[in-house]
This record gives sequence, C-alpha cells and structure tokens, in this order.
Amino acid sequence: MQPSKTTGFLSLLSISPMEDDHVSLQSIVRHSAWILHKADSLSAALTVLGKHDISVVLCASDLMPGRWTDALRGINSLPQPPSLIVTSRLADERLWAEALNLGAWDVLAQPFDHREVVRSVKSAWQHWHNQSQTESKLVRAAS
Repeated sequence: MQPSKTTGFLSLLSISPMEDDHVSLQSIVRHSAWILHKADSLSAALTVLGKHDISVVLCASDLMPGRWTDALRGINSLPQPPSLIVTSRLADERLWAEALNLGAWDVLAQPFDHREVVRSVKSAWQHWHNQSQTESKLVRAAS
C-alpha cells in the first residue's frame, strides 16, 4: 500500500454519528500506517476534508441528519475526490445497487469484518491513486 503523496500515510475519514463505528475502525487500522480521521456529521466531515489529504472515506448510510448521498455530493465537489465506501448494518442488495450506481466505491456490512475492511480500503485507495495519477498526466499533457 502506497502512502499519500503529502502526508506519507494513507489517510481515511470515518463519517458516522455512532462512536462505536469509529472505535471499531480504529481497532482495525491501529496496527497499520493508516491514519483514521473521525467526523460525527457531514459538516464536520467537510471540515476534515478541507484540512487533510484524505484518499478514502467510510461513511455510514444514515448520518442523522442526512444520508451517505449527501456526503458523496460534497466529496465529488473536491478537486481530488476520495473514494467513498458506504457502511451499514442493513447492507442489502438495494443499498449495494444504489451506492454503486451513484458512484460509491463499495459497501461494507456492519459489524465490520477486519479482512473485508482492509480489502475494501486497499481497493478504494488503489482506485483513488489511479484516478489522481491519470488526472496528473492529463494536466501535464495539456500544459
């Protein structure tokens, strides 16, 4: 896993109003070089995204108020939008279809499975990294 270009570490953002979600993710990433930022609301998440180089966002499906689709809109307005993984205790086929069709990278069921989180985050990071490399090449070619 390659680190972020600016921080030297892979930075994740967990958006959830439930502290247990953040605690669970922190226990999964604590033995890695990944940095986990936490936000309990969409507005807090947008503040974190404005201050840190985040490559992957894990977002609860229900943000109370709001939904993960609100987070996706905010993320997609960024110059280099991170990959979004939707998390839910009710990760059914309808949520999967909606999330993937609207542009989320993946959907993870809760409670979190360590291997699935690692697999999904690595895959999302690789997608984000490939997108940023492609955009950099396009900018250089246009110059």
